[in-house]
Amino acid sequence: MHPKKRKPLRDDPTLDEMRAYLAPLLASQAAFDGWNEKAVAAAAEMTGVDAEMAELAFNAGTVDMIDAWFQSVDEAMAARFSDEELGAMKIRERITALVVARLELLEADREGLRRALAILAAPPNLPMAAKLGWRAADKMWRLAGDTATDYNHYTKRTLLSAVYGSTISVFLDDESDDYSETRAFLDRRIENVMQFEKVKAKITRPAGDRFSMARFIGRLRYRGV
Repeated sequence: MHPKKRKPLRDDPTLDEMRAYLAPLLASQAAFDGWNEKAVAAAAEMTGVDAEMAELAFNAGTVDMIDAWFQSVDEAMAARFSDEELGAMKIRERITALVVARLELLEADREGLRRALAILAAPPNLPMAAKLGWRAADKMWRLAGDTATDYNHYTKRTLLSAVYGSTISVFLDDESDDYSETRAFLDRRIENVMQFEKVKAKITRPAGDRFSMARFIGRLRYRGV
């Protein structure tokens, strides 16, 4: 997103406001300079904000910068759709549309994303990588209207984070027109999730609604008695 098209930063911003303002620009700079203070300085220069304050806003290091960028992607994805637009879709369509929206937001920053994922793949950063994947999946499920609080809450997010992660891997190397290979891959993975949800629903429905072999045999045995 070009800085001129964004909401301007107020004159006396907090560090959190500075962080949120610069975060969407970090990946494009990291593609050239890496995820470091150079990327922060370049984003500050691009927007005309105070360089020292920008550095202070991202003084927690590289992974914190990546975290802030992914957070900005979450927010931009949410802004793509109104409640009415998502509400008019079936659940599968909502999840697919949200994942595709994320991919479209990431399209211009594939090199920055590639570098970010390489950093997150380092053993010390794996817990944060898992946290960020979970956060993205949670955001998508909530936007899709999921209100589960039982174990379904966790299984849905675990499955979607795996789907999203594998789709990103295809996306990074996809040179097909309009990312058709990635979209086809995503469709297959979403289908897997929907089938799993259907099977899970049958297994976990109330005991009175489940098929019971013992009850079935009993009915045969005592039919007409």
